[in-house]
Amino acid sequence: MRILICNWKDRAHPRAGGAEVWTHGVAAAWVAAGHEVTLACSRAAGQTERDEDDGVAVERGGDARFGVHAHARSVYERAPRSFDLVVDEINTRPFGAPRWARRSAVVAFVHQVAREVWFRETPWPVALAGRYVLEPHWLRGYRTVPVFTPSVSTAASLRSYGIAHARALPQGSTHPLVTRQPPVKASRPTFVFVGRLCAMKRPLEAVAAFRRVQRAVADAQMWIIGHGPQEDQVRRRAGGGIELLGRLSASERDDRVAHSHALIATSVREGWGLVVSEAAAVGTGTIGYDVPGLVDSIAATGGVLVDPNPRALADAMLDVARAPERVCRPTSTGTVPFAEVAERLLTECEATIDA
Repeated sequence: MRILICNWKDRAHPRAGGAEVWTHGVAAAWVAAGHEVTLACSRAAGQTERDEDDGVAVERGGDARFGVHAHARSVYERAPRSFDLVVDEINTRPFGAPRWARRSAVVAFVHQVAREVWFRETPWPVALAGRYVLEPHWLRGYRTVPVFTPSVSTAASLRSYGIAHARALPQGSTHPLVTRQPPVKASRPTFVFVGRLCAMKRPLEAVAAFRRVQRAVADAQMWIIGHGPQEDQVRRRAGGGIELLGRLSASERDDRVAHSHALIATSVREGWGLVVSEAAAVGTGTIGYDVPGLVDSIAATGGVLVDPNPRALADAMLDVARAPERVCRPTSTGTVPFAEVAERLLTECEATIDA
């Protein structure tokens, strides 16, 4: 089968995240199963127009937010042979493949809807238009298209857009299904935040919660891993006990997370929250907000869900800081191998299309 995947970025993009991990995992698994897969994505500075990654043909072009949509359509239209299947990945703005991929079967994979994110990441007039006009309009075109998501909560969010048929698939990962025994935890109560330092991830609320903890447990510490537009604000509010580590290699990040007593997750919403599963894989549980996406991943890994505010977060963190020897160790990553996700998605696509 010839498959075209449309996604904002590939995993080599400097701003790649969980969606790109999922995309590559599924695409590489399809290639290993004998399918021909092309990924149409944006091109960052320094990246080549064409590449190959684990047998996946990568076609880059356009800006990650806007030009990439026209580029994906161009990849489809200039292909020497028709694609059998087009996977339209949705992370706020869809690619609109149902309108232009007329010679192929089309399915959508919705990593997450924006909803509240509009009010965190865009100016007020744009946020209103995005939340109540643009996103409903964009998603309306997928009411008759097979739609899949990485979590039950994301599928539930799609119902308000008239997409009641969305199906949640298991979340894929390259990590083992059972968490490994972690190294000895840090000698001081230690928390870690991993993610882009932007408004929708709410790192400032993680800092505020930690400050409450620090007033009661003076030797507590927090590591913050990641870059982003709020980095300067986070740095100004950090002060003693908080260390900003920037972007680390995967091994350095995993080592820091493994030595921490808990990962802190404060996003407005997620599709799943792969960082939660990644932390569980190295033996560290998560304390995080009870919001779409995180409600799935944190529950699946045995973490602690709290009301989405710094006070409730601080109370749960204090329980760990006062008795770090009793920290809850996760027993599962909440994920399955990508080969299983890829096979399940293709089976679901074929069944839905045939019906």
